[in-house]
Amino acid sequence: MKIATLNINNINRRLDNLLAWLRAAKPDIVCLQELKAADNEFPFKAIEKAGYAAVWRGQKSWNGVAILSRKSEPVLTRTELPGDRHDHEARYIEAAVSGIIIGCIYAPNGNPQPGPKFDYKLDWLRRLRLHAARLLKQDLPVALAGDYNVAPTPLDIYATRSWDKDALIQPQSRAAFASLVAQGWTDAIRSLHPSKPMFTFWHYTRNRFARDAGLRLDHLLLSPRLAPRLDKAGVDRKVRGEDGASDHAPAWVVLD
Repeated sequence: MKIATLNINNINRRLDNLLAWLRAAKPDIVCLQELKAADNEFPFKAIEKAGYAAVWRGQKSWNGVAILSRKSEPVLTRTELPGDRHDHEARYIEAAVSGIIIGCIYAPNGNPQPGPKFDYKLDWLRRLRLHAARLLKQDLPVALAGDYNVAPTPLDIYATRSWDKDALIQPQSRAAFASLVAQGWTDAIRSLHPSKPMFTFWHYTRNRFARDAGLRLDHLLLSPRLAPRLDKAGVDRKVRGEDGASDHAPAWVVLD
């Protein structure tokens, strides 16, 4: 079983790119973030024609998350992260797919920091940790996949000082991610590639992709029930270099 995550950065604008990657990579389950489309703008017919069923939660112009499944119909279990009834941003969706609970995550960016946006990021990650702990207590096979908007360690960002004040690499952001993993989750890509950068994001400006000036922001965390099945993990880096591509590349795992 192949599970992938991709921040698509506007699903309708990059639909051709998405469909081409689906044909080539053939993932069984896909988590998409930053749809930038309202619910009624989600290109369900094109996704269905490509062989995938889907559940999604859209938001006009911003955010938006979706789960696609090639082999079975995803059973929607949650459309928001619990813990704040006033938070209406489309950043979390959860479904049961082929015997696995899939949580699709689009964590807040948090910039500029310090300030309200950074406070929201840290609180959102706190709520994610609480929900993740509840999932672990159920002793289920779970994958939490998506754009966490955190580069967890210096290995996860190219050598630079230009991002020092960015919310993506602040000590509080990294501590929040580390605390989540410490619950018992396996950072799948890092566990199989302990010494390689494995970047998943390259900003459009300053020729960063060509210079490999990237960050690893997209992660797949596996619960203890699922982690023993981990066989392979990687990043489809070449997808980022295609015409019209998102600024993120797909990250993926293969499970026995």
